[in-house]
Amino acid sequence: MDEIIVIVGPTGVGKTKLSIELAKKLDAEIINGDSVAIYRNLDIGSAKPSIEEREGVLHHLIDIRDVFEDYSVYDYQMDVRKLIDEIRARGKRIIIVGGTGLYIKAALYNYKFSKQSDIKLYEELSNQEIYDKICKYDCVVNAHVNNRQRLVRLLNKLENNEEISNCKDELLYKVRVIGLTTDRNYLYERINKRVDMMIENGLLNEIESLKQYYDKSRILNSAIGYKEFADYFKGKISLKEVVEQIKKDSRHYAKRQYTFFKHQFDVSWYNVNFNNFDLTINEVYDYLK
Repeated sequence: MDEIIVIVGPTGVGKTKLSIELAKKLDAEIINGDSVAIYRNLDIGSAKPSIEEREGVLHHLIDIRDVFEDYSVYDYQMDVRKLIDEIRARGKRIIIVGGTGLYIKAALYNYKFSKQSDIKLYEELSNQEIYDKICKYDCVVNAHVNNRQRLVRLLNKLENNEEISNCKDELLYKVRVIGLTTDRNYLYERINKRVDMMIENGLLNEIESLKQYYDKSRILNSAIGYKEFADYFKGKISLKEVVEQIKKDSRHYAKRQYTFFKHQFDVSWYNVNFNNFDLTINEVYDYLK
């Protein structure tokens, strides 16, 4: 049974491009591992690959929900496991790519959710804020404040009145995890430029067409690149302030992604050569062969 290839890393580091090039070389299908790309019409802010950019490679779990619909970690877990069976039955290899670590880990590890559970990522909260919320339940916090993954799981269980267990995380599949990285300051520069490009490409128009859903859409009020516009529509902040907030939130998110992937997966890290991305593609491909 072929191992599943997982491509992770912070926002703006080139995961999508690498996944498509590898999929062509390995005769693979791609499963989206980004919680925002799941939704229709969230195109620019999520940086999801267009039909043209996918270059004929079959992508799964992109554009499968409307913004006013909910989609949970449980839903993702069930969908990915079903897809793994289907893709393997076609004799194709599998690449999971994205930056939403909890989604990817829940799909591949022995995580147990109930369908009724209201699973949250708490992306708007710092580790300390999550830790403080847990402490209010007057329970023993069996997790370090830096272990965001465990804190998120524990707070979800407490808020859903689920049984707390200390089962060890166990992989259900054979996987190879590739991580893309680069100099932190350079990454932050790329993120800032990427946000400016999103604005130039029409992010405001994209969001204007969705503002009627803000009152009833969880994803619009939680996803970076979209949640920052809530106060803009209320006249509380300027567009310039929105852009700066998106950049700040994106940089902070990238930092949390690094921490998550380094602590939660056995990752083979590769420094991206942005001047000649083909070198990075070939380096990863040689490792996978």
